[in-house]
Amino acid sequence: MTPPDALPRVGVGVDVHPFATDDRPLALACLRWDGGAGLTGHSDGDVAAHAVCDALLSAAGLGDLGAQFGTDETQWAGAAGATLLTETVRRLGAAGWAVGNVSVQVVLERPRFAPRRLEAEAAMTAAIGAPVSVSATSTDGLGLTGRGEGIAAIATVLVVRR
Repeated sequence: MTPPDALPRVGVGVDVHPFATDDRPLALACLRWDGGAGLTGHSDGDVAAHAVCDALLSAAGLGDLGAQFGTDETQWAGAAGATLLTETVRRLGAAGWAVGNVSVQVVLERPRFAPRRLEAEAAMTAAIGAPVSVSATSTDGLGLTGRGEGIAAIATVLVVRR
């Protein structure tokens, strides 16, 4: 019988941020997007990166984004999503875990995501060092994302013991 701590583990993460009222740039899936409002947040507000961080931390039993990168830790103020992802993967490695793969879906009405989907996958894959699949959907006008008030993301990850 395989010991439970040797088995792969799955994690799920969700993040939602409203659009900011200031002139901050939109950061999404480790990319900067021109022509639209950014998202609020202690860091850059990248909901795709944040959802993946939460999923990775959950899978490895290391808590969540707030516990690892709290708002009281000023060094993370304004941090890029890619920076948080890279540091999260480093912390997983220190705990004996490696990332198998990542799937993240962004839920939004704007910006139009499809033209940059492959670029987003490449950027997130580079930050994590494991395959990342990115997809997007809308809520057809329903809820806060449908009303154009913000963007959400849902991530699922697989981690394996080193």
